[in-house]
Amino acid sequence: MFRDPVQSLEAPLSPPSAAVVRPLRVGMIGIGTVGAGTFRVLARNQALIAGRAGRGIKLVVVCARSLARAMRVVGKDVALTNDPMQVATHPDVDVLVEAAGGTGPARDWVLAAIRAGKHVVTANKALLAVHGNEIFAAARQHGVAVAYEGAVAVSIPIVKALREGLTANRIEWVAGIINGTTNFILSKMRDEGLGFAEALAQAQALGYAEADPTFDIEGIDAAHKISLLAANAFGMPVRFADAQVEGITRLQGLDVACAEQLGYRIKLLGVAKRRRDGDTEGVELRVQPALVPATHLLAHVNGSMNAVMVKGDAAGVTMFYGAGAGSEQTASAVIADLVDVARLDGTRAGQRVPHLGFHPHAMDEHIAVLPRAAVHTRHYLRVPVHSAQQIEAVGAWLAAQNVPVAQVALANEKSLPPGSNPQVLVLTDAVAQSTVDLAVHALAAHPAVAGPVVALRVEMLEG
Repeated sequence: MFRDPVQSLEAPLSPPSAAVVRPLRVGMIGIGTVGAGTFRVLARNQALIAGRAGRGIKLVVVCARSLARAMRVVGKDVALTNDPMQVATHPDVDVLVEAAGGTGPARDWVLAAIRAGKHVVTANKALLAVHGNEIFAAARQHGVAVAYEGAVAVSIPIVKALREGLTANRIEWVAGIINGTTNFILSKMRDEGLGFAEALAQAQALGYAEADPTFDIEGIDAAHKISLLAANAFGMPVRFADAQVEGITRLQGLDVACAEQLGYRIKLLGVAKRRRDGDTEGVELRVQPALVPATHLLAHVNGSMNAVMVKGDAAGVTMFYGAGAGSEQTASAVIADLVDVARLDGTRAGQRVPHLGFHPHAMDEHIAVLPRAAVHTRHYLRVPVHSAQQIEAVGAWLAAQNVPVAQVALANEKSLPPGSNPQVLVLTDAVAQSTVDLAVHALAAHPAVAGPVVALRVEMLEG
């Protein structure tokens, strides 16, 4: 049995207080939405944060394009510069907060900081999706941490959940609504019957969408995030380049209404799912608008909110919900990362939480990202026909093409634009994407069909 240590009769030494331990010194590149929010929350909650971190966290230098604007935000006690490299390599900086965004120059600043022995905190999902493998390898080489909770779903601590809270689990899938702009647009299309362009204009007017919303509406932002989540879930490198990405720009209000008729709602989902076929194991890594049952928890995530669900073999299905954007919401995640860094003193690199949740020797460098054709889901088809009587012909023809038809219905006439052809709605059972693609292509030439066929995936996301 274990033995108790011999107790000394001398009074124990008191642990040093946070007030006498040197603060963690932070250099920040960028003082826009994320940077300004981080400064405000650090200043407002400094005593609470120091109590949790065991030491203070002090912003000592900021790089900004406009030094006058930066001074209005941080005051006169923080050094200012317009040279990012000066911050990245500053001798009085322990950790770099990269809050400027982008993938080119930001990569150079981050790598320079790492080579100078500095930890890095960033909310830049594009940087890590594109250059993350290189950055994490450099950080391991130099014994520093790269923390990025704010890069995925902002206020939701989903990276920490995967790397720490669910560490005992074999993760089966991760899926969720991880872009607030597109969720706002889809909510407006469903709730108010708006078209895509009108809903996008509202999102831009309210500040939910950028003047150039391409990364959001084309699914690229969500693909950055799901690539990082997949790496943490499955112990694989970041594989953004292999993700299948489809946005919502071609989504029609008619399909939003038809989904409702069938008992579903359309959401832009990021999905990472482990799949085994025989001796081959791979991962589905994809972003697409998909139908979700109206009774599902994700169907009730509206507006600009985000939610992520994870299925583990031990924990079962867990769900994480919160704001997916915002200045102080992002700051919450950035400062949580700074607190983690502040606690690292005296901890060897090999004992820290790994950057992607798995130590390097346990990473699977060769895990395959499955091609689009191999993805298995249920599907929704909307088939315009010349006559409502041709509904049976469509269902029978699809079944003959090895498409497992589960339900066939006609769209409600009140949902159709004036002068529209009847629309046959089909729900399938789970089937390979390749089978559906071939059937849709051939169906376009069927004499009963009066226009382009719309196909969307259906995600059940069951426990």
